This record gives sequence, C-alpha cells and structure tokens, in this order.
Amino acid sequence: MISAQDQRRLVWRPLRELPGRYELVRSLAKKELAAKYRGSALGFAWAMLTPAVMIAIYTFIFAGLFGARFGGQGSAWDYALYLFCGLLPWTAFQESAQAAATVIVSHANLVKRVVFPLEALPVSQVLAAHATQMFGTVVLLVATVVIRRELHATLLWLPVLVVPQLLFVLGASWFVASLGVFLRDTAQAIGLVLVAWFFLTPIIYPEQVVPARYQKFVSLNPFASLVGNYRRVILEGSPPDWRGLAYFTLVSLAVFLAGYWWFAKSRKNFADVI
Repeated sequence: MISAQDQRRLVWRPLRELPGRYELVRSLAKKELAAKYRGSALGFAWAMLTPAVMIAIYTFIFAGLFGARFGGQGSAWDYALYLFCGLLPWTAFQESAQAAATVIVSHANLVKRVVFPLEALPVSQVLAAHATQMFGTVVLLVATVVIRRELHATLLWLPVLVVPQLLFVLGASWFVASLGVFLRDTAQAIGLVLVAWFFLTPIIYPEQVVPARYQKFVSLNPFASLVGNYRRVILEGSPPDWRGLAYFTLVSLAVFLAGYWWFAKSRKNFADVI
C-alpha cells in the first residue's frame, strides 16, 4: 500500500527530475524547430517573416487607416515597434498552447513507455516557441536602433520578465496537453479562446483607449501586465511595473503548479484513452 504522502511525492517527483533531463528536452526542442521549417525554401527566415507580415498588416490598418498611436507623439513606425513588442510574448504563448493541444496524441507511441517522461513533450514545445521569440527580439532591437537610434539599459530587466512568462506558459501547456487527450476538440476550442484573449489584451491598441469601466478587467488580464512591461523595458527605458510584475508572477506560479499537478494526476489514464 502506498500512503497518501508517498502518492504526493510520486506526483511531484518528475517535476524535480526535469532539470536532469535537460539534454532530452533540448534535443526535442531542436527537433521541433527543425520540423517546423523542414522542406521550406526560406527555412528559419519564416520565424522573422511571419511576424513581420502580421505587423505590416496591423500597422497599415490601425496606424495608417485609423490613426492609432502609442503615445501622443508616436508615429506609425513607433506603432509598429510597440505592436511587435507586444506580439512577441503573445505569439510564443499562442504557439505553445496550440501545439500542446495535440502533443500527447501525436506521440501516442511514447505514452505506453513507462520510462519516458511525457511531461518533457510540452516543455520542449514551449522552449521551441520561446527560441522563436528570442530571434524576433533580436529583429525588434535592430529595428529599434534603425528607427529610434537608441537602445535602453533597461533591456537588462528582460530575464526578470522571461522567467515568470515561462512558468505561465509551461503550466498552461501542461494543462492543455492533458485536456487534449480526453477532449479531442481541445485544439479547436483553444484556438477560439486565444483569439478572444488576444483582442482583450492591449497588444494592437494602447491600454489608455480602453473605457474606464473596463479598465478593471484589463488589469486582471495577466498578459496585459506582461506586454506592458516588455514595452517599458525595451522601448520606454523604464524599469518594470513592479506591482504588475508581482501580480503576473503570482498568477504564473499558480498556473505552473496547477497545470503540472493536473497533468501528473491525469497521466495515468492517457494510455487507456489513446
């Protein structure tokens, strides 16, 4: 008989062992990145081209046609920078969540292997998505130098933002990955949720244009805080909004622990369902 305390330890043991599986996770992440662009003529250039095209479209529509601006004196080029800065963390989250919905089912051959750490599959996809974000950040910094002729020392605060972001995305990906095993409509449902969440987050518009009666809902959106802090440290030369960052970090820790716990508890039923 296994005591309740021993069962709790067994649930959390794979998480404690995950850092020791670094080589496996790195190999899976590299494979994920390579598979994503395998056979395409432009290869990894798509990681830069896709967000660039999206930014051009949004900038033309919102900044060009509707005159949207970030800041009173901002130009259309500034709008593009602010948009790019907000899209980078969001796209990493979106790609991770969408890929997680099918990651276990698509690796059904590994589910019945008792020794294989299934929790590493969503982790590898999260790291692959954030590697793409890293490439995009380099492009953003180059564009900032070209357009504004400056970079801020507050860029050194970026790791403070990336760590809670990774925790949030990992927890959400574990939860979605488990849900995708039992509900095959998860991929379609998560797509709709992400579309709604995207437009409810001040990414393509400044937070200041949100009516006062809805500001409270914006402040409860954890990604609104993250996006705002990315813009502060990269474009505005300001340190993070510590209150907003603390809120996002607490939410991220809760999502990380709850997402992993759900994945670990439901894992024993994966083989029966698949």
